[in-house]
Amino acid sequence: MTGYDEERIAASLRLLPPAPQGWVQAAQELPLARAAIESIVARAEADAAFRARIVADLEAALAEAGCEATPSVLASLRLRLGAE
Repeated sequence: MTGYDEERIAASLRLLPPAPQGWVQAAQELPLARAAIESIVARAEADAAFRARIVADLEAALAEAGCEATPSVLASLRLRLGAE
């Protein structure tokens, strides 16, 4: 133990600058992106024709799911689907 208690940690955290707005926005969007990715992957695993369509056009699949096609979301889907 380092001797830090919750109050001392809280006081130290208050001294930090606020998180950049981009980080805050990304953290807020992450649950929706994860849900969209899981939904697309589950559907692709169950339907070969759908899988072929999304591998051909991931951006369209994300738009259909209501998720922005950011580089990290696209990379995650490509990795999960084995698509390059």
